[in-house]
Amino acid sequence: MGTTADRIFAQASRLPEPLAREVLDFIGYLEARHGLRDLSIEDLKAAQDGAMRHVWDNPDDEVWNDG
Repeated sequence: MGTTADRIFAQASRLPEPLAREVLDFIGYLEARHGLRDLSIEDLKAAQDGAMRHVWDNPDDEVWNDG
């Protein structure tokens, strides 16, 4: 059956991309809630998201997207 992480991966792999991103966001929330990630860096990433989305999300660079 594998580790819990293996089981999470198997389940998330079957989800459509928007739902898989929600799972990833939830994992980030759990990390932040339990002090497992540096919030200042995460805050900076979140702050630049709105301004840079048009640069990051375009058909020309689809090859660079995760997944």
